Amino acid sequence: MRITAKIKDAYTLGQVIQQGRLEQGLSQRDLADMLGISQKWVWEMEQGKPGILMDRLFLVLEKTGVTLTADIEAKGVQEARDPKEI
Repeated sequence: MRITAKIKDAYTLGQVIQQGRLEQGLSQRDLADMLGISQKWVWEMEQGKPGILMDRLFLVLEKTGVTLTADIEAKGVQEARDPKEI
């Protein structure tokens, strides 16, 4: 099942990244090691820690009328079945 989320701020982006990481079965440490960054950086990203780059990114998106969305392929969620099939 595919989940689509509208990314409106750094916190929402962090939550979507966290969900994607969990769907892949990765710990924060696993992801950090894969990317060559610290686990703290992954944690801060998932928490939506404010920063100049993020603040500017979302300001630019707002001022230009651009909507950012993310898709996650949710492996652990089964699609609802049609009641007629049961």
